[in-house]
Amino acid sequence: MHHDDHVRQDRIRLPLLRERITSAARAAEWISDGMTVGMSGFTRAGDAKAVPLALAERARNAPLKITLMTGASLGSDIDSTLAQSGALARRMPFQADPALRAAINRGEVMFVDQHLSETVELLRTRQIAPVDVAVIEAVAITEDGAIIPTTSVGNSASFAILADKVIVEINLSQSPELEGLHDIFIPKHRPRREPMPLMNVSDRIGASAIAIPPEKIVAIVLTEKHDSASTILPPDEETAAIARHLTGFFNAEIAQGRLTERLMPIQAGIGTIANAVLAGLVDGPFRNLTMYSEVLQDSTFDLFDAGLLDFASGSSITLSEAKGRQVFADFGRYKDRLVLRPQEVSNHPEVIRRLGIIAINTALECDIYGNVNSTHVSGTHMMNGIGGSGDFARNAYLSVFATKSVAKGGKISSIVPMVSHVDHNEHDVDIIVTEAGLADLRGLAPRERAQRIINHCVAEPYKAMLREYVEEAQRGGGQTPHVLEKAFSWHVRYRETGSMLPT
Repeated sequence: MHHDDHVRQDRIRLPLLRERITSAARAAEWISDGMTVGMSGFTRAGDAKAVPLALAERARNAPLKITLMTGASLGSDIDSTLAQSGALARRMPFQADPALRAAINRGEVMFVDQHLSETVELLRTRQIAPVDVAVIEAVAITEDGAIIPTTSVGNSASFAILADKVIVEINLSQSPELEGLHDIFIPKHRPRREPMPLMNVSDRIGASAIAIPPEKIVAIVLTEKHDSASTILPPDEETAAIARHLTGFFNAEIAQGRLTERLMPIQAGIGTIANAVLAGLVDGPFRNLTMYSEVLQDSTFDLFDAGLLDFASGSSITLSEAKGRQVFADFGRYKDRLVLRPQEVSNHPEVIRRLGIIAINTALECDIYGNVNSTHVSGTHMMNGIGGSGDFARNAYLSVFATKSVAKGGKISSIVPMVSHVDHNEHDVDIIVTEAGLADLRGLAPRERAQRIINHCVAEPYKAMLREYVEEAQRGGGQTPHVLEKAFSWHVRYRETGSMLPT
């Protein structure tokens, strides 16, 4: 038997679907101007890799605009290629691409920044425009026409279920060993919705593939492109200090009898700081850890390899190039300790609250009262988006936000009098930690929080500047004292002089 026939039989097990194999360009013709398209992909993992690029190519020659929904950010420069081709009218619920970010901040692409648990809920109840076409990366299609996802689930399951037509990209570079990794659970429509029966991080409550009527699959494209590697930087002195402060805090909680050495299930946001904090747990006294998170990053597998992690639940696996090679070459070693779920399950408020998650996310800036800005530079310019940080922060057992105390070589303070945009208000923030120290805000009133944040998290000369601000603010009184004329004076100074420091 010819190699290609073997591949087709292994990867497309429903014979009638084999005649749907086509080129990316032909598949992209199912997408037309004005459509809403749902694509797989969650933080550079499991994204469709061929059809979006073919669509961008077409948009360059014959203008068209779509609304693009995904799980989270895409890899392979897909967001930038689509943005630069003019194909994007609207984008939701998350992105992390410089070219798309620039188009969003110019007002050319309407970006809808959503909690990652909510997008498919809005689709399911028809509160936003329905998905016309779903483009989903798969390892294989089963005998029944069900789709086995690759390295992420994200919103793929609901996109495929809700769309009129589905295009499947079978990625031959994705390991067949991924089959059985996924747990596809779809909540019922209200008012018939039952509780989500997830009592332990390791529970499996759904199916291992996305069941849809096979006749909805209009095109199948074979690809071989790898996922984009993670762009996180290695831990540095500051991130190591943040990890030490957090480890010290956990040890104190254990001494108080509020935590054990197993801690509670951990969620960590994406990026260098969160990854470094988790990597720092390798040096702590912790054992039998579990993870209930969105993106499983290098640090997840470092903890597995150190024998400290028992089980990890996520919505995607996004690794650096070296770590990816190691993990996927030996995937059988990890597979029975992993599960990937739809993001509406991984980020579900009910489950987060029930399991008692320790949520560790990153802040662009915090203010003296504990409000956090995760998304907007100087209050106006979108960075990446809120992602799942709000799903977790509001519902966590402990909600931790980490940031370096300064940015741009000290010209920006990450702790300011008033945040220029609020993503997580003071009520959803328990701990703020920088390389300078950790502020435990539990049970404190605003005036007390201000003292603690300034004392523990801020480096000079900003510490003295904030003390002066608070002193003046308190003369005006109030539950949450502010000097309105000066609340954003640091941001204004930065805009005008390139530094928050007084000249």
